Amino acid sequence: MSLPEQVRIVEVGPRDGLQNEKQRVDTDTKVELIARLGKAGLKAIEATSFVSPKWVPQMADNAEVMARIVRLPGVAYPVLTPNLKGFEAALAAGAEEVAVFAAASESFSQKNINCSIAESLQRFEPLMAAAGAAGVRVRGYVSCVLGCPYEGAIEPAAVADVAATLAQMGCYEISLGDTIGTGTPGKTRRMIEAVAARVPVERLAGHYHDTYGMAIANIAASLEAGVAVFDASISGLGGCPYAKGASGNVATEEVVYLMRGMGIDTGIDLAELIACSLWISERLGRAPGSRVTRALSSR
Repeated sequence: MSLPEQVRIVEVGPRDGLQNEKQRVDTDTKVELIARLGKAGLKAIEATSFVSPKWVPQMADNAEVMARIVRLPGVAYPVLTPNLKGFEAALAAGAEEVAVFAAASESFSQKNINCSIAESLQRFEPLMAAAGAAGVRVRGYVSCVLGCPYEGAIEPAAVADVAATLAQMGCYEISLGDTIGTGTPGKTRRMIEAVAARVPVERLAGHYHDTYGMAIANIAASLEAGVAVFDASISGLGGCPYAKGASGNVATEEVVYLMRGMGIDTGIDLAELIACSLWISERLGRAPGSRVTRALSSR
């Protein structure tokens, strides 16, 4: 299969990246981060999450973030909504795209959201109906597609079942998440092939964590399998609170650098992205999590 000429990157830093920060990140920083990412050329920026502040206190300012961001033309600002209540709050805050989250692992589903995979999917039915009525697009996430912290290896067929159900429910795109970062290129290819037999590969996205340094290799394998959409987080922010030892998402800078080296267009200005990475790292009081940013900013 020939490689795509263009790749779409979904920036998840403002939501997935910041939600597990132990320090409180103020609203001004979140709003400016989203603005800087837009300036760098990102066309899909996950802005916040409409979940209970009891469970994710970092996202308690979700409505304020949505009210204050300057929405650039041609840029999507999706938000995570775990249930109908969250969707209704997101809709009231002006969300035009939302995301729902299911797991390919029964153990992870129970530990994460206290219900089975089947029950979690049933919970989305009223949300999907409300989204359809409101003309709001819904993106689906599947976690633990290449491994679970409780079960170990996950069968590709199990991933395909969940992805196919989300697609049938009306999700326009399914993001396949290697939540604990244990995937390797061969396993990634087999998983994508299994899912693509049920959901067109054009509707699939890759979401890889870099716990074992395999994220970029898995993205390259996904490209070869026909995937042309990838989630990434500025400066590698984020991780999984339910997966012990899991490091952050793959850094957006490294994905853009890879694509540039392969002659694949992303529409993203790498210099602006690096500047954004340096800025958010300074605001959070740490060194940049991206090796590309560290290398190119030290020249």
